Amino acid sequence: MTKWDAKYAAADREGGGLFGAGPNEYLRLTCARRDFAAASALMLADGDGRNGRFLAGRGAAVTAVDLSAVGTERAREWDRAAGVDVTRIHADLASWQPEGSFDLVGLFYLHCEPVVRDAALARACACLAPGGWLVVEGFAKAQAARPGLGPPVPDNLYDLPSIRTAAEGLTLVEALEGDVRLDEGQGHRGLAAVVRLTARRF
Repeated sequence: MTKWDAKYAAADREGGGLFGAGPNEYLRLTCARRDFAAASALMLADGDGRNGRFLAGRGAAVTAVDLSAVGTERAREWDRAAGVDVTRIHADLASWQPEGSFDLVGLFYLHCEPVVRDAALARACACLAPGGWLVVEGFAKAQAARPGLGPPVPDNLYDLPSIRTAAEGLTLVEALEGDVRLDEGQGHRGLAAVVRLTARRF
């Protein structure tokens, strides 16, 4: 059992899972924009499925990928309960390759070795359809000095310049780094330093 399998297995089902039942707040805010539309979406590192499920509930055709077999199976269970259909893939983003293009690619709190994160970001940008949206959020490097939220390894955290570099071929919509009070399940609760980026392919 991997570290993430153990985390998802231990998470309180009744409490909405490790990161809550609702979508990531930054994803929700992006979807609320007047100029936003997405008929298809790819969610990378979707865990137990809250973001993919949210988008499927909005009518998008969603593909979601995660390293955790436990998280993926729990996501399928909750998808069925919610009456939505999400194509869920249990795979390692270090080697997994997307097929086709997507109107939205989301990457939320993928904290791992930089080489894996950078490869995932490169694939995310490459598979965006014309007009497509890239939406990224993760803990900033400053969070390493704050115990309780996020991994303590600075290399596994985000900095805005490197994320902007990864999205260089896209049109920047928003790029922010600062403090946000998270309230997303038992795993993301409290004041945290985060990086947020939204960009589009035109």
